[in-house]
Amino acid sequence: MVSPKQLSELYRQACEVDVQAFKPGNVSVYAEGHDMTVADFRASAEVSAEPLCNPDYSLGEKIYYAVKATREAVGCNTNLGIILLCAPLIQAINLKDPELTLRQAVNKVISETTVEDADWVFKAITLASPGGLGSSDQQDVNEKASVTLTEAMKIASPKDRIALQYTTDYQDIFNFLLLRYNASLDRWGDRNWAAVSAYADMLSQFPDSHIERKYGDQYSEMIATKMAQLSEELSKTDNPEQIEPLLFCLDQELKIYGINPGTTADMIVATVLTAFLEDLNQ
Repeated sequence: MVSPKQLSELYRQACEVDVQAFKPGNVSVYAEGHDMTVADFRASAEVSAEPLCNPDYSLGEKIYYAVKATREAVGCNTNLGIILLCAPLIQAINLKDPELTLRQAVNKVISETTVEDADWVFKAITLASPGGLGSSDQQDVNEKASVTLTEAMKIASPKDRIALQYTTDYQDIFNFLLLRYNASLDRWGDRNWAAVSAYADMLSQFPDSHIERKYGDQYSEMIATKMAQLSEELSKTDNPEQIEPLLFCLDQELKIYGINPGTTADMIVATVLTAFLEDLNQ
């Protein structure tokens, strides 16, 4: 069993990659934005780590108390998506026996969620108050849950890529992002640039559901085209730092329009954490 202290440290490291990686449109050490700072994200990682990694909490409690701690620390929604994605991974690593892969253990966690888990998560989402959420005819988060967390995520999945992971055994992470992250890590030996590469690859092929909740699909084609260009440039260089001028231009352009690919950024954190957890078992 992995200790809570070790898990907390791995989670914080994954969150630190998030701010160290120059992912255009997101808050990073290169450029802040969207009324949030790097300090907000670092404080959020610090205070959410303990409840997320508390072995005595259920999955729903992990998520709620991590969101509550974040809200009390920074007063805004910096990490709801990160928490929703990382909680099952953290829960899974301590359920895992030697016969199970991490992905199989995640599947076990998700298949066993309860209505109580859903209730905790509904309270967490209401507390975080994410942009563009609105109300829903089915399983509105402002009301009491009547289905399991996994069933609630299935209802939300057509409009939310984080919810989609709960219904596909983290398909985007295990089948797409992790492969690209690891390939770039092998190539450059740098976690931060590997994260940038995976982020660009994801956005070049899949729209960001945070953006589409706010703006519909009006920016989707433009983002996909620009991220495909970025992926192409990254694929050709042995020194990704040479791409920084392009990243500054792209970051500024996205932020002028108020575009924040926040869902994709959250998935990168979960991808980095997944890579760390898989390394524990090798």
